[in-house]
Amino acid sequence: MGTTASAAPQPISITSPLESVHGNGMANSRQSLSMSPFQTVNIHNNKAKSIITNKVAPVVITYNCRQEFQIHDDILKTNYKLGRISDTMPEHYLVQGQYFMVQDVYSKADVLNTTGSYGAPNFRQVKGSYPLYGMGQPSLNGFKQVLHRLQAQGHEEIILFCVREEPVVFLHKEDDYVPYTPRRKENLHENLHDLEKDVMVEGLELTIRKELHDFAQLNENIFYIYNDIEYFKDEPQKISITCEEDIHVTEEVYKRPMFTMPGYRYYRLPLPMEGAPLEEDFDSFVNILRESPSLSQGSQVSRPPPSLLFSCQVGVGRTNLGMILGTLVMNRLRGDSETPTQAEEMVTPSEPKPLFQVIQTLINKLPNGQQLMEEVDQAIILCSEMHNIKEAMYENKNKLEGIGEDYQIQGSSTKDYFLSRTMQSLERYFYLVVFNAYLHEQYPLAFVSNFSQWMCCHAWLYRLLGCMDLSELSASADLVTRGARVLVADEYLAPDVLSTMKEMKAVNFRRVPKMPVYGMAQTTSEATTAVLAHLTDEKRKHQHVLWVNLQEELVLEGNGQIFTPREPSCLEQHIRIPSTDPQIIEKLETSLKETVLGAQKWLEVTLEQDKQMKMFKSCLTVQEIFNQHKSSHQGLVYKRIPLPDCSAPKEEDFDNLLEAMKGTLAEESHSAFVFNCSNGKSRSTTAMVIAVLTLWHFKGFPEFGDDEIVSVPDAKYTKGEFEVVMQLVRLLPDGHRMKREVDMALDSVSETMTPMHYHLREIIICTYRQIKSGKSDRECQQLLLKSLQFLERYIYLILFNTYLHLEKKDSWQRSFALWMEQVAARAGVYDILNQLAFSEFENPRDTQLSRLRYRWQQQSLKSLPFRGEFI
Repeated sequence: MGTTASAAPQPISITSPLESVHGNGMANSRQSLSMSPFQTVNIHNNKAKSIITNKVAPVVITYNCRQEFQIHDDILKTNYKLGRISDTMPEHYLVQGQYFMVQDVYSKADVLNTTGSYGAPNFRQVKGSYPLYGMGQPSLNGFKQVLHRLQAQGHEEIILFCVREEPVVFLHKEDDYVPYTPRRKENLHENLHDLEKDVMVEGLELTIRKELHDFAQLNENIFYIYNDIEYFKDEPQKISITCEEDIHVTEEVYKRPMFTMPGYRYYRLPLPMEGAPLEEDFDSFVNILRESPSLSQGSQVSRPPPSLLFSCQVGVGRTNLGMILGTLVMNRLRGDSETPTQAEEMVTPSEPKPLFQVIQTLINKLPNGQQLMEEVDQAIILCSEMHNIKEAMYENKNKLEGIGEDYQIQGSSTKDYFLSRTMQSLERYFYLVVFNAYLHEQYPLAFVSNFSQWMCCHAWLYRLLGCMDLSELSASADLVTRGARVLVADEYLAPDVLSTMKEMKAVNFRRVPKMPVYGMAQTTSEATTAVLAHLTDEKRKHQHVLWVNLQEELVLEGNGQIFTPREPSCLEQHIRIPSTDPQIIEKLETSLKETVLGAQKWLEVTLEQDKQMKMFKSCLTVQEIFNQHKSSHQGLVYKRIPLPDCSAPKEEDFDNLLEAMKGTLAEESHSAFVFNCSNGKSRSTTAMVIAVLTLWHFKGFPEFGDDEIVSVPDAKYTKGEFEVVMQLVRLLPDGHRMKREVDMALDSVSETMTPMHYHLREIIICTYRQIKSGKSDRECQQLLLKSLQFLERYIYLILFNTYLHLEKKDSWQRSFALWMEQVAARAGVYDILNQLAFSEFENPRDTQLSRLRYRWQQQSLKSLPFRGEFI
């Protein structure tokens, strides 16, 4: 390639970097590839003599002919996007193609007015004697001032925790570096949060720095920033960026003091804006404790503890949470005898508020639960100068319950918003009590288990966490008479696909071949009479019948038909009662019955596809239906054991079903076992399989033939051979046999080609396959959740069968719930359930639903309107 170069530098002409950019933010790449052969461009080393182009990009040859490189400025532009906040403001490059750089902290945010005196907004120490501090985001010089202040107070060891999850960069302004954060145009006041879990925030900050430098290079070393997003006076402002050193990332601001201060350490510990931290966040915090000798219990008593300094944006929510965690650690470090009592002296005690029911249950079950909670309450008071998370719970609850008629704000339900805030603040408090329990157990053991492992060994905590919202227990029965809810007939919700209504009066009546196990939909008084007559006739001769109602929703017989209350906006979704106590459900049903009869007016009901108005002249609860038959059927035992609609039964549900069967079999070995749910499909099938397995253990297993060779698409999945299932099979003693027996029970209960089209193994993969055709993200998430719940149900049946085998020698004296906690958890079963996914098709880390915490919480969350009170 030819060159033209002279021995001396030549002047360089500078062209506007925005000349070739169209209004849509894309560069004219055709123009950039057709520059004249000797056009000069802006090169920052000031050594370019001339350019010779080829068809790819301009080539620069320096004046000494020793360096040759290509300029890609215009090529770069094609990957960048332009934007403006309003038509009256200039257009400029956007960070990551969508964000504006906004000043991080405003002076009004410094409520404690400490920026001038301490160097950081809202700088404070916890009440009492602990060396625990919190602050908002300082500038570089402000942070140096904070460190000097702490050193002057005699703190030799300082550990800084930056608890921000959003990226922050510091821009050179005058003699300081000032923090800025990327924000969305739709909400310039809100930081980026809930970043993708694979995105390392430090890496994102480096990417943003590189972008800012590139943008400035394309615009004469100028970039646009925003300081006043209230009134936009004189906005945007220009800032000069001549090199990457004009921009600092968080690491550079917070790590560099480690070279000049031997006792200083820095950690980035991202915490969520709302709700409780993830288990991994607690693990990261525990790892810091592990590697800090001065924070271990074996440290010398005479040695002062390190100063812990927590920092977020304005120093309120996340900083407050970090300070509470630090207080709980300091309590363990100093020992129970030296737990500070200054809080009681310095703060006027407020009237004690009634505990949320989930917290009451938690402290009742945790060893020394009351003490654990009181320590957390005391830590909250010590750290409450800026924020009190316990008060926030009750404020959110009061706001939620204070909303009469729901209304919309920016397209979202106000009740949904405050319900979410109440749940998040309650979850944060719940996890603080749980983490304190973990500290009590693991601190003396030098944290042999991290928090994630410990939680998996105490999986009942996740069960409890899924029962935070108990508001349905206080929902008024007169919702149906006021029109807020409607009564829906079962004939609309439960089609008789097995065509048994004509003969048996019961919808979807069926029997397991050669076994006294029956299933069906909810029966009326007439259908109950017909089924009992069938079971006790001369052919079957069942003198004892155990009838188990599996419904967790309210059921009422009115005018000879079965009705359940539903929300008019979502007739298909049943309203679950968040209680496993059948007496509570029956009490609510009685209240509903009295309300319907007492109304003495026409009520709206849904029958098949039609809405009608009905006057109810007779009403019965399910309990009353069976009470009518007890005198004529002495051997009839009726029980209500509510099961969740899609997910696996809880450990206690298995125990309740087993105990009911054991009691019945002790009375009469020739008993019949009848199960009903709303439609006779999902829950009835699950309970029937449990009954079949139990009877096989009592009476002996039948001979099983060889496995069939299945030649259909996804045959291995139809056979239940998912990777996570086979992982469990390898773990369990005689695991292949455990699975095979469950498969035989499933096959005996649900023939694959029945009109009901319900076979658990098949419906797992069928539901998962439907995700591809989901019409929205929400629908896809619901299908994924449902498929995982079916998969978990299958796994629990295998675990229950294993329990029946291993505990048989002791006549199942130890409950399944206790066996899962004492045996299965130690073997790692909950670790498998905590990574539940279709790993053949996806990475378990790609969805939160693979984890117990989110899956069990999600199945209890309702998308229905909030009713009642948050108990």
